[in-house]
Amino acid sequence: MNPNKLVIGIDCSTTACKAIAWNQQGLTVAARRASYSLLQPQASWYEQDATQWWHSTCDAIKQLLTQVDAKQIEAVCITHQRETFVAVDSEGKPVRNAIVWMDKRSRQQVNLLAQKIGTEQINQITGKPNAMTPSLPKIIWLTQHEQETVSRTHKFLDVHGYLVYQLTKNFRTSLASADPMGVIDMQAQTWAVDLLYCLGLKPEQFAELVQPGSIIGYVSKSAAAVTGLPDGLPIIAGAGDGQCAGLGANAVDKGRAYLNLGTAIASGIISSDYLVNPAFRTMYAPMPQSYFLETVLLGGVFTINWFVEKFANDLCHYHLNLSPEEILETAAAKLSPGADGLMLVPYWNHVMNPYWDNSASGITIGWTATHGREHLYRAILEGIAFEQKLVGDAVMAAMQQNFTEYVVMGGGSRSHLWCQIIADITGVPVVRSTTTEATCLGAGILAAVAVGWYPDINTAALSMTGTGTGFTPNSQTQAIYEKLYTEVYKPLFPTLQSLVQRLTDLTQIEKNS
Repeated sequence: MNPNKLVIGIDCSTTACKAIAWNQQGLTVAARRASYSLLQPQASWYEQDATQWWHSTCDAIKQLLTQVDAKQIEAVCITHQRETFVAVDSEGKPVRNAIVWMDKRSRQQVNLLAQKIGTEQINQITGKPNAMTPSLPKIIWLTQHEQETVSRTHKFLDVHGYLVYQLTKNFRTSLASADPMGVIDMQAQTWAVDLLYCLGLKPEQFAELVQPGSIIGYVSKSAAAVTGLPDGLPIIAGAGDGQCAGLGANAVDKGRAYLNLGTAIASGIISSDYLVNPAFRTMYAPMPQSYFLETVLLGGVFTINWFVEKFANDLCHYHLNLSPEEILETAAAKLSPGADGLMLVPYWNHVMNPYWDNSASGITIGWTATHGREHLYRAILEGIAFEQKLVGDAVMAAMQQNFTEYVVMGGGSRSHLWCQIIADITGVPVVRSTTTEATCLGAGILAAVAVGWYPDINTAALSMTGTGTGFTPNSQTQAIYEKLYTEVYKPLFPTLQSLVQRLTDLTQIEKNS
């Protein structure tokens, strides 16, 4: 291997495009970022201008290439926000805004899918329980409400497929990028033809599928002109951000799970068997004949940010050298486990696994006059950890094996308190990934194998990743949390679920559904 050679991982997330140049040791040589906006045309609707994905990708790459020589780059691989999709014409131009994964306009279409196909059948075919997050119900919404848009649509593309077209002029995407859309027959590794035809759709309306880690195309002359990348540079088929995070955390061995403490909380573990269960989503892992069994909590760091913005932003005026989060963390660390009797169920953005309830919302119980902001802050950290135990235990039961450790990454992994709380509540040791950019590193690892730096994914992941600080469960604290979990947290939402649903029915006005 030439030590001067590099690969670029591109992470096109919900808020920005990052371009990172990785060397053969998995170290960042250069990095650049370009942001874009999230649009909200109506309450609970979320869209983006897909052309901004491309413009930001170009900007990030051009900035990156001011730090490294383009001749050093051997390949590019893309990871991305999942489930988000855009309808494009035959020239790859969007015919409307992209619809983002967090969009909630398709509640009635989820019900239609349950009636027409069947919830269990959808889960078995696609590996995804019937819910609003996948692209499929939102595509059906388009066919029902924007027929003129659909008539002008040549392809429905995931984010990876859209960027691949802009780079190569090929309508292709990776199996591990498209499968979160909920339109793939996971065992056949093709578009779910019977499912599509039943809904009035055709596989020809989607991109050609290729295996992750393979060459999906080459940089076109037009793309080279606007990015600065060499004409003819190989583009490697990537995977969704959750799967790439698992790869970038080296969670490719049995028993080792990844836990991404980001805007949403995503966790997963490798499986060589195709397992389906309402407790998790089954995704293609970005390595041959493998799957990630994945759980997602949509209100992760998002919930912490919400709390700080709405209730603790004033703290920055009192301590100029500390962030509100740092102040709250210091205060919360002094509290006993259980936040002095305050408990929180973190369903700020409804709940996917294990309940798949689009009407769910957050719950807080135990308020007294003794509680302050630090108590609620700790209750959020503990509530998310309790939820991780709930879904993690379900995955372990389905696999009939225990997790040996959680490898954590993402912005939340910087919190010493939160990492220790997760270890104490779940009973699973926690270790930090040495990079906070594990998602982008996963794309870099796929590119490294494709250009021959390493013979296989496992060798590359072992060579290009690392772990840092570890957190071991404290047996005394774990015993306290175990009682709180078993006797209060676990039965809490099922007990109140019907009341929460009724509250939603009585107060939420759905438009254009």
